[in-house]
Amino acid sequence: MHIKKLKVRPQKNNTVSLCAPELAAMLGCWAATKDLMSSDKCALHAKTLFECMRTTPFKGKQHRPTINYHLARLGKNLK
Repeated sequence: MHIKKLKVRPQKNNTVSLCAPELAAMLGCWAATKDLMSSDKCALHAKTLFECMRTTPFKGKQHRPTINYHLARLGKNLK
């Protein structure tokens, strides 16, 4: 099926993981110690991750119309 002048732009994903280094450090510590239940071995990494997640301001989800919304809107041209 082909519709003239219909273009779909790729979605721009410029998301930045703000606490990714702290999460990687904690997961690395868990992998190195091979113990997820111990609270004393990786406590420092867990504390820094907790502080990062607590203090980082996260923006609310921005509404962006999806391709399905636009296809439904242009449905009259598909028949």
